[in-house]
Amino acid sequence: MLELKGLRKHFGGVAATNDVSLEVVAGEVHAVIGPNGAGKTTLIGQIAGSLAPDKGEIFFEGRRITALAAHERVHAGLARSYQIASIFRRFSVLDNLAAAVQARSGSSFSFWRPLAAERVLFDEARSLLAELGLSGKEAQLAGALSHGEQRALEVGLALATQPRLVLLDEPMAGMGPEESRRMLELIARVRSRVTVLLVEHDMDAVFRLADRISVLVDGRVIATGAPAAIRANAEVRKAYLGDEVAS
Repeated sequence: MLELKGLRKHFGGVAATNDVSLEVVAGEVHAVIGPNGAGKTTLIGQIAGSLAPDKGEIFFEGRRITALAAHERVHAGLARSYQIASIFRRFSVLDNLAAAVQARSGSSFSFWRPLAAERVLFDEARSLLAELGLSGKEAQLAGALSHGEQRALEVGLALATQPRLVLLDEPMAGMGPEESRRMLELIARVRSRVTVLLVEHDMDAVFRLADRISVLVDGRVIATGAPAAIRANAEVRKAYLGDEVAS
């Protein structure tokens, strides 16, 4: 579904991604892990279109998308969530989701009052609430949600565009155990209908969710494989996981 060929991105003398080649297969949860500063978010930005690679190519479902703008990639079926929740904090939960549905559908309202007249948008937005674990909170301001609920809403904004591949950039960052459990359950629910490329530091979640894992260190992919193979990889343990994770 997604193929990266030799992606490079430099910031001054630092190679944030250094000849990254990677394949994501349709239907899988593919996790990208690595230490802080390894280039994971830079890689996600290049895939999503917010950063242009200095070199390399990106293909989505066989189509070269390297030069496409971010919104064009969304319309092609590729959406992302961010490391820091990116939501409309002063609008309701339901309005947030309806706006994302509208962005996909291209309906012609001009702003929020016409939006309220577009019943089909709100019907589709409401259908996402239960899946996100936000039932009963449709009228609540997004900014008043808990941290975990805001992250779930942001994942919902990505899902509302009906992507075939969703990029999740550290969706569990800053969460406590209960919020992390709910996010893990949400990702497990949506994986049945969308391919997931997941960047995450929570190794318990990664090893529970991922079909395959790629390890990024100093801008390079040092290993890709099934979770068991990654756990057993001596180079990966030395660079990132630590011996205790492999035990």
